[in-house]
Amino acid sequence: MHVLFVIDPLPGLKAWKDSSVAIMRSLAARGHLFSFALMGDLYIDQGRVRVAATAMQLRADADWLGHDWWTQDAGAQECDLADFDAVLMRKDPPFDMEYVYATHLFDYAAAQGAKIFNAGSAIRNHPEKLAITEFAHYTAPTLVSRDMGRLRAFHAQHSDVIVKPLDGMGGSGIFRLRPEEPNLGAILESLTDLGSRTIMAQRYIPEIVQGDKRILIIGGEPVPFALARIPLQGETRGNLAAGGRGLAQPLSARDQELAQAVGDHLAGRGLLLIGLDVIGDYITEINVTSPTCFVEITEQSGFDVAGRFVDALQQAVETS
Repeated sequence: MHVLFVIDPLPGLKAWKDSSVAIMRSLAARGHLFSFALMGDLYIDQGRVRVAATAMQLRADADWLGHDWWTQDAGAQECDLADFDAVLMRKDPPFDMEYVYATHLFDYAAAQGAKIFNAGSAIRNHPEKLAITEFAHYTAPTLVSRDMGRLRAFHAQHSDVIVKPLDGMGGSGIFRLRPEEPNLGAILESLTDLGSRTIMAQRYIPEIVQGDKRILIIGGEPVPFALARIPLQGETRGNLAAGGRGLAQPLSARDQELAQAVGDHLAGRGLLLIGLDVIGDYITEINVTSPTCFVEITEQSGFDVAGRFVDALQQAVETS
């Protein structure tokens, strides 16, 4: 199997903990080949979706803490996206218009025989904040709006509220608005750009102190361990990028219920990999662009997440 990773620039990856690199290592251990391309390397020529892809290999003496963990061919190979056995979209957000255009190219390539995971339409149709609205009975009270009056009324009703942009990642732009928030107006004006940008407001979930759990769903089935991302003392956000501490733990009965409900409901939509975020008893996000936490879960639990993913990928390629 020859797999193409559409990914961020390799020197910027933290190879020792990056989930995409973990997938590469699992592929290499099974003798599979892989190449990489940046999003800007995708193009359409005479109706065919093509890519300038560069073959790469993992170094036997890899320095996973540095930049000397891979080698690559001297030049890129111009080919159709459909020439690869599988294409993995592992480019991190921001989910801007260039990202949207890439998902359209993936759709066109799929019509030409390319096998892409997650599928372009699936990524585009499941924005990571908004996708939870399909599961309102599993979420804390949530409002999506740019109207200042509605946002103020939601805060007045629930007293303790989290507000966040719809296109953020890693905990960026998240604010907690307590009952007597002196900067309420300024925060809402800033996040909504004076009412011109839609944001999300959710009732604060106190169980965040026990961790913002990342549950991975692969091929419709939950990985049996979650990574609880526990906030720093005095911090609202559990994201690892915001300093949270990751603690792998078995799924609770409620975790299993939520993950299975999402996996069953979204089955067949082209989502091979889903990163479900859960706080307490509630779903807070459904991540479909480049879900992470493979390495942390594997190192702490012994469960081979990347291996499970490659198993699911091979099965998806063989059956699609």
